Amino acid sequence: MHRERLTDDIYVFTSERYIEVTATVIFTERGVVVFDTLPFPSETRQMLEFIRSRKRGPVRYLILSHSHADHVYGAYLFPEAEVIGHRRCYDLLTRYGRKGLEEARQSEPELNEVTLRHPALWTEEDAALHLGNKTITLFHSPGHTPDLIGAYIQEDRTLLASDTMMPIPYIADGDPEDLIQSLKAIKKSYAMEHLVQGHGEVLLRGEIGEHIDSNIAYLEKLIRVVRDALDRGEPVSRLLRIPIEHFGKSRIPLEGLTVHIHRANILAYYEKEKKRRERARRKKAA
Repeated sequence: MHRERLTDDIYVFTSERYIEVTATVIFTERGVVVFDTLPFPSETRQMLEFIRSRKRGPVRYLILSHSHADHVYGAYLFPEAEVIGHRRCYDLLTRYGRKGLEEARQSEPELNEVTLRHPALWTEEDAALHLGNKTITLFHSPGHTPDLIGAYIQEDRTLLASDTMMPIPYIADGDPEDLIQSLKAIKKSYAMEHLVQGHGEVLLRGEIGEHIDSNIAYLEKLIRVVRDALDRGEPVSRLLRIPIEHFGKSRIPLEGLTVHIHRANILAYYEKEKKRRERARRKKAA
């Protein structure tokens, strides 16, 4: 696990075991706020050890950005914290969380000790969390998933984007048009010194806009290419042969997993758009 200090009060922890997923610790004058956890108990325990070593008070709040396993599996290690998430995060964890955990345990015995924690407090509209000397704005940011929330630490001009920002967008469980709107909203609404991605390196002020624009361009290209293929009646297998570089992205980040994420995006959006068109045809015929 890698630890990076952004300011005197903000530290980012990055997993070295699972797709460079990140979690963030925010120290305040009245305790600690944690944004997401890491996938494996041993990694999250290292976060806890660091928090305790700083002697800045208990963990008051744990914010779960969304329901995906790699961001929530360590939540049970913060029993004293109130857990915040979107209402749909609660619903998705209730519906799919237990089954997903059981499947994950088959390949990762370390997860046998994990128990799921659901948000006890939720936000559906933008809300502000005031704790000590920090003001943390929570905002709904759908697209990667429908339940995702991000956080903006006003005093430090630091935005915790979770999987709204990654080296390549991932929309297999979400919607590319929603994600485009969320990315545009982030760029327009927040002055940022740091942007913490859900996976990958922290972005600094001079590069944030370029990376956001790159992800928007990727999604717009994905939408166009899939829709054009469906217009021509082309199979999805043809789209999977188009190199990722054609979409403006590199196969190098995230230890080369961007190619697999891109393929998942193509498959998911092709199927989603195909079903949407079939529903529209049936409706028109009726």
